[in-house]
Amino acid sequence: MANVLPAEKRVRVLAALLDGNSIRAVERMTEVNHRTITRLLLALGAGAVRLHDRIVRDVQCSLVQVDEIWSFVQKKQSRVTEADPPDVGEAYTFVAIDATSRMVISWRVGKRDQATTDAFIADLRARMLVMPQLTSDGFAPYIPAVGASFGTSIDYMQTVKNYHSGSRGRRDDHRYEPPRDPFITKSVVYGAPDPAKASTAYVERLNGSTRHTNGRMRRLCLAFSKKADHHRAAVALNYVAYNLTRVVRTLRVTPAMQAGITDHVWTLDELLETLLAEEEAAAPEAKPLTHREPSAPARALPNNRGFLRLVTEPTPASKQRRKSEPPPPASPVQVVPPPPPEPPRSPVQLSLFDPPEGS
Repeated sequence: MANVLPAEKRVRVLAALLDGNSIRAVERMTEVNHRTITRLLLALGAGAVRLHDRIVRDVQCSLVQVDEIWSFVQKKQSRVTEADPPDVGEAYTFVAIDATSRMVISWRVGKRDQATTDAFIADLRARMLVMPQLTSDGFAPYIPAVGASFGTSIDYMQTVKNYHSGSRGRRDDHRYEPPRDPFITKSVVYGAPDPAKASTAYVERLNGSTRHTNGRMRRLCLAFSKKADHHRAAVALNYVAYNLTRVVRTLRVTPAMQAGITDHVWTLDELLETLLAEEEAAAPEAKPLTHREPSAPARALPNNRGFLRLVTEPTPASKQRRKSEPPPPASPVQVVPPPPPEPPRSPVQLSLFDPPEGS
């Protein structure tokens, strides 16, 4: 008879892994050997990748945010030598989410270089069915990767946060006034994105949640990954569980429910059974993209090239022109005389002690 871990203990191990615990901590909590936990993690991670490829495809969303989260495998990059394997060192996780449903659409684990960025954006493009508005940080390899996968017709904007170290170089004459330089700088890369909707707030918030629920990405602790395969499996398991089992407080549903992929909150038993039984399937392939419907009055461009938005707010050029124009002459104000005061009323004598008549 094969030595098979009972289903109840499998669920306990899965719950502990999804709560940010290390392998040794899960071993102490569940009394399951760490080698068994590692084998189960690898199986669940492979099933998570297959399940994600099956259910997250033909995505129709209008706003996509992308970002990277830092981690490392075995040792930090400053201590990597030429004798170490290529997977050792820094391991960045590129992630893309739908800003409306908060669903994780795509991710890729690798070095923070052009090759990983190209593979990540290509996988994101293969899962999309509608041309979105894309927002990222100022990482330069995004620009050629987005242009190669989506083309230059996509609405793509980069937002850069300008952090300053302390008050060096700041004069005393403006110590207590607001900062003169803007904290967030937005720049258009392709197309005509809406600056009001260009943000990376949701994906950065997801990165904070990921460090809380995936112990391998937590800083200054001993739960970091020792092998790259284990790291990729943990990342895949964490993102699939986030999409299907975790309820977003502001949405009151899971990201997968908000995106229309499922109609209920998955339990850990259902997730465990599905991941272990998921079969190998082909990865999603890129399909022709359709333009998203404009949210404001717009006119369609010829040859199905998109829409031309109606600009209702004044542009900077029109504001400058209005300032340079002389103000119109003021019309004379008609003075209305005040009404005459009312004449004073005569005093009335009241009898407080005489009895009323007829008493």
